[in-house]
Parts: sequence; C-alpha cells; structure tokens
Amino acid sequence: MKTLFYAICCVGLLWPSGLRAAEDDESMNRFVSSLLKKMTLEEKIGQLSQCAGGFATGPDNTQLSRTTDISRGLLGSMLNVSGAAETRKYQEAAMKSRLKIPLLFGLDVIHGFRTGFPLPLAEAASFDLEAIKMGARCSAREAAAAGLHWTFAPMVDISWDARWGRVMEGAGEDPYYGAKVAAARVRGLQGDDLSADSTILACIKHFVGYGAAVAGKDYNSVDMSWGHFANFYMPPYKAGVEAGAGTVMSAFNDFENRPCTGNEDLLRGLLKEKWGFQGFVVSDWGSVGEMVNHRYAKDQKEAANKAITAGLDMEMVSECYARNLADLVREKKVPEALLDDAVRRILEQKYKLGLFDDPFRYCNEERERTVIGSERSRREARYMAERSVVLLKNEGAMLPLASSVRRVALIGGLSKSQKDMCGSWTCADESKVVTLYEAMQKRGVEVDFHEGYDLESNEIKDLKGTLKAARRADVVVVAMGERAWESGEMTSKGNISIPEQQQRLVTELVKAGKPVIVLMMCGRPVIFNEVRQQAPAILCTWWLGSEAGSAICNVLWGDYNPSGKLPMTFPTHQGQLPLYYQYKSTGRPYASSGWCAKYIDIPSEPAFPFAFGLSYTTFEYSALKVLPGDGGKVHARVRVEVKNTGRYEGEEVVQLYVRDESASITRPVKELKGFEKIALKPGEGKEVVFDITDEQLGFYDNRMNFVVEKGDFTFMVGTNSRDVDAVSYTLL
Repeated sequence: MKTLFYAICCVGLLWPSGLRAAEDDESMNRFVSSLLKKMTLEEKIGQLSQCAGGFATGPDNTQLSRTTDISRGLLGSMLNVSGAAETRKYQEAAMKSRLKIPLLFGLDVIHGFRTGFPLPLAEAASFDLEAIKMGARCSAREAAAAGLHWTFAPMVDISWDARWGRVMEGAGEDPYYGAKVAAARVRGLQGDDLSADSTILACIKHFVGYGAAVAGKDYNSVDMSWGHFANFYMPPYKAGVEAGAGTVMSAFNDFENRPCTGNEDLLRGLLKEKWGFQGFVVSDWGSVGEMVNHRYAKDQKEAANKAITAGLDMEMVSECYARNLADLVREKKVPEALLDDAVRRILEQKYKLGLFDDPFRYCNEERERTVIGSERSRREARYMAERSVVLLKNEGAMLPLASSVRRVALIGGLSKSQKDMCGSWTCADESKVVTLYEAMQKRGVEVDFHEGYDLESNEIKDLKGTLKAARRADVVVVAMGERAWESGEMTSKGNISIPEQQQRLVTELVKAGKPVIVLMMCGRPVIFNEVRQQAPAILCTWWLGSEAGSAICNVLWGDYNPSGKLPMTFPTHQGQLPLYYQYKSTGRPYASSGWCAKYIDIPSEPAFPFAFGLSYTTFEYSALKVLPGDGGKVHARVRVEVKNTGRYEGEEVVQLYVRDESASITRPVKELKGFEKIALKPGEGKEVVFDITDEQLGFYDNRMNFVVEKGDFTFMVGTNSRDVDAVSYTLL
C-alpha cells in the first residue's frame, strides 16, 4: 500500500508539471501569434536583422544607424555589446518602438566571461562532463549579469586537422565524446529554466562540417559524403539540438557544393524537419552576403532569397535581409509565410528568456558588480584549469615537486604574460589573470626568472645567464609553446612545430644537470620532437585562463594530481596531418613494413595518441570480460577492474573502444563508445562496467539511416586509444 501511495504521489507531482509546460507553450503561442499579426513587413524583417556594436569579429559591413533603427523596430538583435548600462541604453531605444519588442544581445562567450576559463579544447582534456557543464554555467552567470542573453557557443565542430586554428574552440577529434561535451555545455549555459536571469541562450555552431575545411584552412571548402558526415561530424550537432539549444549558427563553408547558409537540405530539411529543431538559425558573420563570393548567388538580393528559403532565420551583419527582403516579398519571390516562421522562432526565444515580461531583467548593475569576478567564479575557474592539464612525460617520477623545492629557475616570457594566459577568443579581464610567475611567488618559492627566448622572434637570448640561473636552482621550469594569438579563428598554420630555438633552449638547459620541467602552452596539438626526447618531464598546460598560474602551481607541487587526457592526437610530423585515431583499415591497412597505407619518409605513429595522459600514480587494468545484457536494450556489458598501484591518490579515465569486424560499409579500426572517470586511493580498486547498447554497436548508412547489424565486434578497454586490452563479442 505504501508503494502504491508513493507511485500515486509521484504521478501527482509530475502531471501538473506537464500541464504547466503545455499551458506555458500555449500561452507563448497565443502571445507570439497576436504580436505577429500586428507587425508590418518592415518590422518582421527587423527581427531577422542583427548588427554589431562595440568591436568587429569579422569584416564590418554594418551601415545601420543603431538607436534610430532600433527605435523604429528595424533591428532584432545586437552582438558585441555588453555591460548592464550599455545594453540598457539600447534596450531603452527598443522600448520606444511601436510594438516595444525587446532586443536580443549576443557575444562570443567562448571560455568564461570576465573570469577566464581554460580554452574549450583544454576543458575537453578533463574528460569531466560535470566540470565542463559547471564552466559553462559560470560563463552564463557572468555574461547574464553583464546584460547578455545569448552566446555564440558551444562550437561543436569535429576536426582531425591541427592546422585549423579553431580546434581550440571545440572538443577535439572524436564525435562520440564531442557529442557528450556539446550536450554538457548547452545544459550549462541554458540551465533548466531560460527565464532565470542567470541563464543565456546557447548556439550550436558551425552547422555543418566547418572543422573539415580542406587542408585545415579557415573558411575553406568542405567535401564529404552524407554517410561520412553522419558518422564522424554530425553527432555533436545532433546532441546539442537534443539537449535543447535555442539557436544554431550556419557555417561559412559549403556542403555538397552549396554554402551552408543557403543549403535547404541542411537547415530546413535535416535540422528543422528531421530533427524537429524549434529554435532559430543565425548566420555566421556576413555569411549571407558571402554567398556572392561563393558564386552561389549573383548579388545580395539573390543571396537573401536563397538564405530565407533555405531556413536561415536571422542574418548577422551583412544586411542582405534588411535591404532586399521587403522587395522579394512584394515581388512574390519569397512567401511572407517564410518570414513569419523565422520571426516566430526568434520571438519565442525572447519570450522564453522573459524579455517580454521585463526587457531590462538582465540589465542589473548591482548584480553585475557582485557576480562578475566573484570568488565563486575564480574558484570554479581554478578547479577547471587543474583538470585540464595533461601530464605527457614524467621520467624518474620527477613530478610532483617536493615541498623542499624552494628555488626555481623560471624560464620563458610566457610565464609572466597575462594576455597569453587568457588564450584566444577571450572576454577575460587580463589585469586579473594570475600568471605562473605570480603564483610561484605567492607560494613562497624563490623565483629566478629569465626570459630565455624572445617572445617575438623566438630566438634564444642571454643563454649564459639562463644557464647560470638553472645551475643555481633546485629545479628548472620552462614555459614555452605558442602565443595565444596563434590559435583561434583566422589562424590556420602550415607549420605547427614549436620554433627550433625554443626547443634547443630546453636541450641546453637539460645539459645544465638540473631537473627540467617543460610546460607546453598551446591552443592546438603542436610538434616538439626535440623537447619530447630531451625533457624528462612535460605538462601540456594549454591556455588556462584567469587562474592559470595557480592551477599550474597546484599541479606542479601535487596539490592536484593531473588527470587530463588529450582530446586530439599529437603528431610527430606535419606530413601526418590530418591525423586521427579512428582511421579505416583500407584494403591494405597500415603495417610496419610491406605494401600498405603509410609514408616511406616519416613515421606513421603519432607523438601522443588520442586520450593519452599520465598521472603521478599508476593504474593496473585486469579481468576484462563480457557479461550478459538485460535481455532488453542492453545487449551485453563489458567489465574491467582498475586498481591504483602507485603512491598517490589519482583519477583515471577508463575508456571503451569498439570495432565492428564486418559491416555493410567500411568502418574505423576503433571508436570511443564509453568512458568513466574514477578516483582511486593508493591500493584501491574499482570495477567499471560499460553497457553495450545500440549506441555502441550501430552506425549510419549512406542514406543517413541508423542501423545495428548483427555479427562480430571487438571491445577494447584501456587508458588511451593505443594502450588497450581486447575481448570479442558476437551480436546474434
């Protein structure tokens, strides 16, 4: 009886919630429909138009008079405007318009707002979805306090090519993991209730395939089949939409020989019709007008026609809609119903944000003062930064440093650079960034700083003085790598190697006879073969944001045991690019010798494989076994025992890979299909179990159908994509 009563209570609690949701939707529909009926054609087009204020993140073609057109209802959104006072000013102009439709303010809040978090690629190295969600939550909290409603994030593009500078903005090379990260970031940004004044709209970008730009060149063309797209690039976009993202951004590139911004099969077909996406689609900066450059449209008027027909709802900056849509509707080349659908989608997001109830609810200067840069934000940024560090090498257990280490020779100007610690695509307050130099001083360590190399030319400077400092020190710490501006949008590279002089400096320092620890600071996979061979200890510290220095020090001295894993494969040679672990066997699969798929003049193996990362402790895997499923959705279970066999408490990312041994289309040699991050004390062991469902065994065929085929599979479990144990399974 008690069980029945509990069940009835649960139903009673859930039913009103469902009713309320339905009532809210009906109320929103009535409101938006009523508003649409009152709008003129020009006012509708205004809602589809976004202009820039503040700074430009692309070629600035904006000709709109900001406050004049806003007060006439001819603008629906602004980007690159932030701050409670500044957004209030423009919102007040919107309230002077005939229908008083509030503006939507957007900004590229990519990895933290004024409190900088690690680069998204660095965060992905944590393999900690809750921490990643927390980081997005903090970004939303601070951005909302600055009057923002919307961020153009997360970027969920999968990329196999480290030459592409925007790899720093995503989750790396793996579609399964990328999908999990995309969903976590959307949920962190939007929370459970968009009407809360601490949440903002997420934007899944760039739809689609932007990370597959030919030769890693930003803005370049993309060439792939639908089947290839579905299996290797689509999962994160779909996961972000399913997680409830309110907006999606079309990509600069073409797909199937049509620019994504004007590709009806993608925007209206796949996204809106097949996936049921209810939010709105915004173009990337100027990409409607750029369809003329693609030679897909003869002029801006035709570009506007193709974009609205394809399902592009809001145009960012290029003004093709503002200048041409009215004429296109009057000439009956564009049905007004297409505009109505686009406007409805935008108004619905404004409604969900609560802007019709209170247009100024995000313009609270008191909240701005107390929330932004708070101790809570700093603490969360430090937590995320610690978990983003990847230990690549630790000969002789040089790390962690003993508490007795008191004199450090700190080499490299990057260790003092607040700007570089922020990384690319940052909104952070650079003046409040904790550098490595500052953090070491706060720790009470005697720091003997030397530049070692020139930050601009990368040439070695004052080698004699640098070596003298190294000989006097207990330990030598070298901060080296890229500058922050060397990764991000518009920073494609033909050469991703660390400069020769930086690497030679490490070799000279090792000769000094003192322990040398290298901190590789970067926004993408980089090549550093000389350092990799010479330095006894290497940490990949990426660019970690406002608490970078504190987090690195905590890792160096063992206050936190690094647990990060590389979300992208690190190559040994430029010629290996694009490089990724889930390659296909081909008819003549790679082998160390013979007639097979390989190079004859460079290595085939990477410097560090996907998901590689060491710990100050050691882990032992054993007893890998396939167990029966539940007779339903779980076909089988894979069990493994993991034990901490070292001296320190640590975290390990236990990874499951799957290989389909025979299928109706060619398949990869292995694919990540599960992971679990566990914490173990010295001597402690844990049993990790992975459920094998359709998600682990299935794939998309060339017609975009998800299929699960019976037959033989190999399950692999291990500490990275290379070092795994295997067991066989047959799906009957």
